[in-house]
Amino acid sequence: MKISSIPLPSPLGLWTTVRSVGAFKVACSFAALWAFVKISRALRWRLKTTQLRGPPRTSLMYGVSHDLASSQDSGAMYERWATEYGVAYTIPGVLGRTRIVLCDPRAIAHFYARETWTYVQTPLSLALLEAAFGRGLLWSQGEAHRRQRKALTPAFSNAAIRKLTSVFYDSAYKAKGAWDTIIESSKDGGAVIEVQNWMNHISLDTIGIAGFSHDFGSLHGERASVTELFDTFGNNQQASAVNYVFILIASAFPIITKIPTQRTNLFKKLSVTMGEISDDLLTRSRREKDVNVGERDEEKSIIGLLIKSEGQDAELHMSEEEVVAQMKVLLLAGYETTSISLTWALIELSRHLDVQTRLREELLAFGADPTYDQLKANLPYLDAVVHEILRLHPPLGEFSRLAVADDVIPLSESVRTESGEMTDSISIAKGSLMVVPIKAINCSLAIWGPNAKEFKPDRWLTEDGIGGKAKEVQGHRHLLTFVDGPRACLGKDFAIAEFKTVLLVLVKNFVFEMRDGPDTPVEIARGILPRPRVVGEDGIGVPLRVRRYE
Repeated sequence: MKISSIPLPSPLGLWTTVRSVGAFKVACSFAALWAFVKISRALRWRLKTTQLRGPPRTSLMYGVSHDLASSQDSGAMYERWATEYGVAYTIPGVLGRTRIVLCDPRAIAHFYARETWTYVQTPLSLALLEAAFGRGLLWSQGEAHRRQRKALTPAFSNAAIRKLTSVFYDSAYKAKGAWDTIIESSKDGGAVIEVQNWMNHISLDTIGIAGFSHDFGSLHGERASVTELFDTFGNNQQASAVNYVFILIASAFPIITKIPTQRTNLFKKLSVTMGEISDDLLTRSRREKDVNVGERDEEKSIIGLLIKSEGQDAELHMSEEEVVAQMKVLLLAGYETTSISLTWALIELSRHLDVQTRLREELLAFGADPTYDQLKANLPYLDAVVHEILRLHPPLGEFSRLAVADDVIPLSESVRTESGEMTDSISIAKGSLMVVPIKAINCSLAIWGPNAKEFKPDRWLTEDGIGGKAKEVQGHRHLLTFVDGPRACLGKDFAIAEFKTVLLVLVKNFVFEMRDGPDTPVEIARGILPRPRVVGEDGIGVPLRVRRYE
């Protein structure tokens, strides 16, 4: 063959080949660098973190995360592992990641004291919160969180909530009037009422009026766009299960939260809708604000404080984006958490008719509707029932954070490490994922005693009703329901006052029973937060048999 007959590559083809080889080398270099960083971090984490024992991986991909997500009682799983491995242990997470679980009151107190500075939101939490609610109180950290929280604190003082008690009563009596009408139209003096939707309506109308001087009108049957969206969550349980798997994977790769799914699209739509409502409410309130009349009181309302913080000369200035984000967060918190707790209260009272009767007797003996201060101090059994519900059924079952600095966490009792040594403190390396299993702590046999799983309001009425170990838990009334530390729930007293007021009105006027008997099974459905649902019902249905108390 002649040399001249051998085809030579064109200059363009040769350059393309060289460029592709160069690109391949660059890609290999980046891959090697990424692997080196990952391996270095893993080695550092292993060297600086106390290696604890824990349950074995049940899934190569998910660790034990899918088991926890699909369980009807993840708190019992965390508690069982604490019994086996000690008050601090590790669990395998998604794609080889490890999470450190704290089940010790002293360790948890240390953790919460350093929350928002040493322990911060995980990248997944930040991505989801920002997409749904913007950069408000739930999303912010460090100094930004302190500033936003301080700006809102006056709206949740005792003085502010005292003025809002009439709003709580108004919503409760609207529901009572509607139920009276339903029962009057029945033939047997009672009716089956799906109570969870009604608790949703009470909560939404209450936060609308109390927080933003706006009546959503859901107790009168009006269907605002935000209520329709809230009700959509949890109605499709199959889709919710698929989306939860998506979230598990996103815990390792937060960037995939940008991929549209049914749930992420719902959150996006909810964010847009709440943003539009918030903009409308803010525009109206700015327009109606009269600096000469009631300005000092207005500035103590939620929306008044938000408007005040917009001023450039405000001591605790918030941007317009932050103001709208606060309103979104307050709408969600006012709607979700209180309605879930009220629903659980009606379920437990329907299961325990003796407790329901005793509570009604206390309320009737008191007479007229109590004031805010009387609600706090003069109805001990109502207080006991409310806190027993908050203990057994916290709206948030667990709490996850990321360590952004090395730390040493003390323990109240020693644990055995992976190597077999005993230690009374654990070293935490930067980058560690931390978990506080709220429900497990609230219902732990080791902390609350042998009747920890039972609905027993009496435990709150005697000095020895709460054991020594439970008294070591630092949180509202030794509960982690409202978490603790710098990020403890700002609206705690607001929520408890509303909870007590609504429960008081309903129990004084109605008798509640499970539609299918006291042993009717109840399961957990996935809404925005986990919600109760009677087994066999669609969506988040909780039908109870309701009749007037005569």
